[in-house]
Amino acid sequence: MKKIKTIDEAMEYIKDGMTIAFGGFMGVGTPEKLVDAILAKGVKDLTIICNDTAFPHNGVGKLVVNKRVKKCIVSHVGTNPETGRQMNAGEMEVELVPQGTLIERIRSAGAGLGGVLTPTGIGTVVEEGKQKLNIQGKDYLLELPLKADVAMLQGSIVDKKGNVYYSKATRNFNPIIATAADLVIVQAEKLVEAGEIDPSDVMTPSVFVNIIVDGRE
Repeated sequence: MKKIKTIDEAMEYIKDGMTIAFGGFMGVGTPEKLVDAILAKGVKDLTIICNDTAFPHNGVGKLVVNKRVKKCIVSHVGTNPETGRQMNAGEMEVELVPQGTLIERIRSAGAGLGGVLTPTGIGTVVEEGKQKLNIQGKDYLLELPLKADVAMLQGSIVDKKGNVYYSKATRNFNPIIATAADLVIVQAEKLVEAGEIDPSDVMTPSVFVNIIVDGRE
């Protein structure tokens, strides 16, 4: 597969009903142009995996506001009132997962593990319907892996082979979700020739990346 594609070419892989993982923390590090392209294509009934649903006007919040999401798996929704409204009205399913547990569930999918054991949530509504194990006298919840059909990343600098560098806080969930999806698309804020990123600065190796789109497009 030729990795560098136009945004329209990348959207050919995005279908109704998919599970898509997005990088970003309140929209920082979210590939906005890919989100806009999903909206323009009319894709709907998505399940999204992300730290949060950002704000109504940015990040994945735009997908929520335009009712393209049937379920979101997130650690919090407080910054986007529309997410809470749709959740309370029964218009969208929301699975709230403690933030550390959320990223470990994604990480375990990327590592091919069967899940992660955590004490977080013991004695709360978080444990409802989950298997509880006692290890050396302490209770843990078995949290299952979270894998996506597609992961959408924003890379600060991406080379033409697909090696990715993230600047500062934009790194957040991006490197982890890149390991836990069948197809990985990165929006490059700056696209450079292979070899221009110092190997020690590579945060997502090219082996994980299937499609690169130029964010300046």
